[in-house]
Amino acid sequence: MKTTTIPLFASCLAAVLLPALSHAADAPNPVQIPKIAPGPFAPTFESLKQYKYPDWFRDAKLGIWAHWGPQSVPMAGDWYARNMYIQGQRQYDDHLKNYGHPSEKGFKDIIPLWKAEKWDPDRLMGLYKKAGAHYFVSMGVHHDNFDLWNSHSNKWNAVNMGPHRDVVGTWQAAAHKKGLRFGVSEHLGASFTWYQVSHGSDKTGPKAGVPYDGADPQYQDLYHFPAKPGDTGWYSNDPRWHQEWFGRIQDLINNYDLDLLYTDGGVPFANDFGRGMIAHLYNTDMKRHSGRLETVYTCKQKSDGMWVEDLERGVMPGIRPQPWQTDTSIGDWFYNKNWKFRNVDWVVNMLVDIVSKNGNLLLNVVQRPDGSIDPEVETLLGQMADWTAVNGEGIFGTRPWIVYGEGPTKAKGGNFKEDFGYSAADIRFTSKGKTLYAFALGWPADGKLLIKTLAKSPTSGKITKVSLVGYRGKIQWTQTADGLAVTLPAKKFSDHAIAFKISGQRLNDFTPLSASASVAPVKPDANGNIALPVANAQITGAIQTEQKGEHENIGFWDSAFDSISWKFNVPAAATYEISFETATANTGSEVVVELAGQKLNVPIPGTGAWETFKPIVAGRVEITKTGEQLLTIRPRDEKSWKAINLAEVKLRKVQ
Repeated sequence: MKTTTIPLFASCLAAVLLPALSHAADAPNPVQIPKIAPGPFAPTFESLKQYKYPDWFRDAKLGIWAHWGPQSVPMAGDWYARNMYIQGQRQYDDHLKNYGHPSEKGFKDIIPLWKAEKWDPDRLMGLYKKAGAHYFVSMGVHHDNFDLWNSHSNKWNAVNMGPHRDVVGTWQAAAHKKGLRFGVSEHLGASFTWYQVSHGSDKTGPKAGVPYDGADPQYQDLYHFPAKPGDTGWYSNDPRWHQEWFGRIQDLINNYDLDLLYTDGGVPFANDFGRGMIAHLYNTDMKRHSGRLETVYTCKQKSDGMWVEDLERGVMPGIRPQPWQTDTSIGDWFYNKNWKFRNVDWVVNMLVDIVSKNGNLLLNVVQRPDGSIDPEVETLLGQMADWTAVNGEGIFGTRPWIVYGEGPTKAKGGNFKEDFGYSAADIRFTSKGKTLYAFALGWPADGKLLIKTLAKSPTSGKITKVSLVGYRGKIQWTQTADGLAVTLPAKKFSDHAIAFKISGQRLNDFTPLSASASVAPVKPDANGNIALPVANAQITGAIQTEQKGEHENIGFWDSAFDSISWKFNVPAAATYEISFETATANTGSEVVVELAGQKLNVPIPGTGAWETFKPIVAGRVEITKTGEQLLTIRPRDEKSWKAINLAEVKLRKVQ
């Protein structure tokens, strides 16, 4: 697809710091501030905070995405239109072998080969609906700068070329026939800098120095005009491109009634164009729906309630207060003849985990260049249909419960983290009205489950009925001080996640089981010192872990309501010096370290950059009792808190 390797928080920070209209004086024509539809939303973050999430999106849970276009033609995977211009890349070699040298045969010559001759959108939409999809998203324009709609401002579009069809409009009609909500993805914002490699040439070989076809001025409307020196970020800082992008996306919004618009990146350009596009989308939608806001905007930037935050090929570590979305694929983003497809067990477990955390799953179903799908893909969709037909009541229209779940598998939050070894011991919860659903992500080998979170206590809710969704008979269960013990039928009837439907009294009164209960306490080393790795942390809230160079850290901790904890063992009473490393571009934050009934207030100095980690000695704590201990770090107060990264928590035995 799609995104830069810059971590999400860094790319978002960069977007915020991009100077608006920084080269306006150099542009050949004056850059006009965008005109947006009248309405309550203005192009400011403060105004966008009026946004209210529509119920249809919160209920939908599953969307299908057609990440499909002319880049599918070579069947060589994602980013073909860029990588074919980078000597040494696999797709460069593929293009040279099959089509010719990019100085002579470029991506412009691939576009006419995209015919979509076997595309049957009505049939596909029927398969997607049966599989459980409640919304469908069409590719609108990828980084290849080719519009899949009847564009009024770009001749390189699917009506003029390739299939000679309004792909977006045709998908929309098919979705509406089946009662699905409809959205479009735009990847155009990053296209300008993404495509600049097409202006280059080979560095070695017989064609060294011969310009690629992207350097030909007659094709600038496809490959863009040359970027200015230093304009190399994910989003260009050239206001001429900002204006062109806005006009193209505004054309899309104005001519198609969109229930959802996806941007591949953070809010583009962080200026009147980017914020103006969102305000225009919201105002236009309200006018179409008699003052009701029905549309969703989703991008890869923390939402603060202004839109839906999207993660690429990843999940959140816990329940988010606002709805969010994962976008992922059953294979490569564009058709890749060398990739294997995901199986239904992976899809189901992703869906259940995401829904338990207040998220939606947007799943790319890979299409061949001709528009058809492979037999394996059709089989997968049929398996999804069978599973959702039985278990969908615990998915669609649900809301998060007190906690998302329990179990030994801890999903690290963030982008590009989506492979987890789930088992029957991993439980995920959802709720609908007075009903609680508990999903086991597998069938236990011994036919027995113990859901510890639902343990009976004098103050907990009381369970009165438990049934296995899809099973007509009764199952044995008992609620004890250890948890809800369930015995499954002797005959296994599902190879995938199973759902228990639970009724009772005060089902929201359970005391949540610590998410770290299944993580073994950290043991001291031979010298009595203790290192607390991020992988063993219990995260309360929506903080995500990430990798910054050699530092695995709690990344961009921006909420004063989140905290982190570790369990560890001490064999004897001792005094420990606590230290950790932080990185932050902010100043003024302060954390509280809690251990053994003692608290340390620790100021966090600015380090100048999110990648620059510096050590902090928090202080000393005396531990008088042996055995298991719990160390917690939390923000001191909401008013002073500013985002930090935190890594490498250590306890050094001093006496």
